[in-house]
Amino acid sequence: MSASAIFVLDLKGKVLICRNYKGDVDMAEIDHFMPLLMQHEEEGLLCPVISHGNNHFMWIKHSNLYLVATTNKNSNASLVYSFLYKLVEVFTEYFKELEEESIQDNFVVVYELLDELMDFGFPQTTDSKILQEYITQEGTKLEVAKTKVPTTVTNAVSWRSEGIKYKKNEVFIDVIESINVLVNANGSVMSSDIVGSIKLKTMLSGMPELRLGLNDRVLFALTGRDKGKTVVMEDVKFHQCVRLSRFESDRTISFIPPDGESELMSYRINTHVSPIQGCFHKISWQFKKQSVANNVEVRVPVPSDADSPKFKTSTGNAKYVPEKNLVVWTIKSFPGGKEFLMRAHFGLPSVENDEAEGKPPITVKFEIPYFTVSGIQVRYMKIIEKSGYQALPWVRYITQSGDYQLRTNV
Repeated sequence: MSASAIFVLDLKGKVLICRNYKGDVDMAEIDHFMPLLMQHEEEGLLCPVISHGNNHFMWIKHSNLYLVATTNKNSNASLVYSFLYKLVEVFTEYFKELEEESIQDNFVVVYELLDELMDFGFPQTTDSKILQEYITQEGTKLEVAKTKVPTTVTNAVSWRSEGIKYKKNEVFIDVIESINVLVNANGSVMSSDIVGSIKLKTMLSGMPELRLGLNDRVLFALTGRDKGKTVVMEDVKFHQCVRLSRFESDRTISFIPPDGESELMSYRINTHVSPIQGCFHKISWQFKKQSVANNVEVRVPVPSDADSPKFKTSTGNAKYVPEKNLVVWTIKSFPGGKEFLMRAHFGLPSVENDEAEGKPPITVKFEIPYFTVSGIQVRYMKIIEKSGYQALPWVRYITQSGDYQLRTNV
């Protein structure tokens, strides 16, 4: 990655705090950042990397702050940006709101964090839970803590502390899938995919080893088992706790989990699916009766000069939102196999609008509990700990709308 220095600036370009990690870029170079940024903005050429001579600024804006990394090497930009966003995440964990005032009020803590998060331009300890063990928001504790660094900073399991104890050992597993769909005016699906994640809430004592089994098609093919429904996951990304070499060799998801809440993995599945279909006045739910969509919200665009709205729905409630040129139709519960109607009447000016308005799509929001569109399943969760305690895994499935659009001819 090799970032030379990290700066936190206010909106005027004033340096609030900085940390020089390598010393190979003059710290005065930051004075060129804001003038170059404003120049690029005026020219409409704003980009995430700004160069001045042989030096480069990689930056993000958060609230009323700019976070800037400097380098004079051909650095891995994606890793630099991942670190800058991680920096925002850690600061927010500490101060709740990250803005100019929180930097000024916590100067010592911020500097300590910058010191621990990166060493010689490379990320080090970036887990806020671990950092909070020895960098606190009280200066006196900060000095005492320096004499004893937690083992989590130096051992192989930096994401989990030793000595964790619970009276009741449990793991809660949430399998959450978001559906992204684009349907054209004829009702044909133009694009669709599923973006999923498996999230954990771990309440386990000691240093347990967990093994998660899914109905992974590649795994079933490797082991010669092809019975039942399987899924093909793409773009799989894991938390750092997962043993990647084990997964690559035999598709076993083996790990020592972080304590508390974490995202174990994310994935994408290409599929041709459109559970909710509709047109300007009608919407239908394509799945089986036992699959019930909750809190359905259908946003139907209307002309900007419409007035005197009147609605009639076969279920739910419709509301006109004139400031957004929308009719919002809400349905609390939508059972599978059902079809509902909404009729809307608007007054329109007799003189046609010379400026042809675009045709924004209908957008849909919903949530389906106890169900995944892809059919992914947690087959088992094994929990192994040297003390031999019994632990309970709990699994919950949720499907929700992502970017869900239905185009219309109206």
